[in-house]
Parts: sequence; C-alpha cells; structure tokens
Amino acid sequence: MSNKFFKNKVAKQLLPWAVPVLLLITWQLLVESGFLSTRILPAPTSVVTTAINLTLSGELFRHIGISAARAISGLLIGGSIGLTLGFINGIFPVAETLFDTSVQMIRNIPNLALIPLVILWFGIGDVARLFLTSLGVFFPMYINTFYGIRNVDQKLIEMGQVYGLSSRELLTEIIIPGALSSILVGLRFALGIMWLTLIVAETIAADSGIGYMAMNAREFMQTDIVVLSLILYALLGKIADVAARTLEAKFLAWNPNYNRV
Repeated sequence: MSNKFFKNKVAKQLLPWAVPVLLLITWQLLVESGFLSTRILPAPTSVVTTAINLTLSGELFRHIGISAARAISGLLIGGSIGLTLGFINGIFPVAETLFDTSVQMIRNIPNLALIPLVILWFGIGDVARLFLTSLGVFFPMYINTFYGIRNVDQKLIEMGQVYGLSSRELLTEIIIPGALSSILVGLRFALGIMWLTLIVAETIAADSGIGYMAMNAREFMQTDIVVLSLILYALLGKIADVAARTLEAKFLAWNPNYNRV
C-alpha cells in the first residue's frame, strides 16, 4: 500500500513536467532535421551550452541576482502598499469612497504608457525600474485584499462582537484569517506580474539584469542568449509561484475548503 502511494506521489510530481519535456524534445528534433532554422530558434542543446558558458564566466548569476533583487524590492514596496491600502479601504467605507475610484482609474493605465513619464520623473536608472515593478505588483495585492476583507462572513464578525472581542482581536482572529485565501491569490498574481513588468522595465537603458542581457544579445543576433533569458524569466516565475503555493499550504492548512480542494 505504501509502495503504491509512493509511486502515485512521484507520478503526481513528475506529470506536470511531461508537456515541457515533450516540447523540448520536439523543439530539438525540429532543429536537427533542419525544419527550424537556428537563426530563428536555436536548439535546446545550444541554449544549455550557452547557459553553461555564461555560468562559468559568472555573468549569468550576476544578471540573475540583479534582476531578482529588483523584483523582490518591487514586490516588497508595491505589495506592502497594496496590502495596507486594501485593508484600510476594506475595513473603512469612508476610505473606500475617498481612494478606490482613483486607484481603479490608475489601474487601467497600461505600464507601457507610463514609461515616457517615468523616464521624465526618475531618469533611466534603477528607480524607474523599481517604480514600474512596484506599480505592477500593487494592484493585484490591493484588489484581492480589498475584496477578501469585504467577503468575510459578517455573521462571524457579529458573533465575535457578541463574545466581546476587541477591534484588534476581530482583525487578527476573524477578518485576516477570513481574507487570507484571497490575499494569497493576490500574491500569486502579483508574483507573475512582477516578472512581466520587470521584463519591460529592464529594457529602459539598463546595464545589467536578465532584460539587459536579452537586449544586448539582440543587438549581436545572439538568439541563444535571448531564448535563455526568456527561459530564465519562465523558471523564476515558476519558482515564485511554487513559493506562493507553499505559503498557501502553510497558512491555509486550517481551512477545510482549501484542504478539500
């Protein structure tokens, strides 16, 4: 029985990688057969060789570290502001009346449309990239926090008041746990948008980072490095998503609906 469970568990972990592996094999075969030109898309083995060479030179990890630092900084700044404002607007109707309309109007402005203005404000340094990344992270955190709080069962809050819970206890024992699943969903969206925004931000006259590495390779027609940069963004996004799911498993273990799913 235990052996069967182990096999099922291993199969469950390996199955999500079946499609990516199949795509890589197909990609390699298409290049080797000459159906796909290496100038358009290099073979996976060529991309791996390039990754090894960049790793040995130390260049790859330097760019990854710089991009990761930018992404995490944007997440901390934009996420904390979105979380705080979501709590305030979700709890206090007056705050929602004052701020929510403005937030929704700004949310519908594409980040790409802001780039000329951001360059005028902050120049072409890291501050501009940090601003764009923080802005991209802000909105999913704000919206999911706001609606998570608004969807907390009002009867639970009333029951807490009947039992004499203070405002602080209502917040920590009822409101935050009730909104936590929605907040963590917002975090997962924010982590994805974080990398998408950073890709755009690192094309603004950057001199380091994965985006810079891709743009610089484009100038010299180094398709293998461009593809490697895209793969790195995909892998970092996957790692971020796994981290968010780990947080869900840890902080929502008490939730019967989460466990059932």
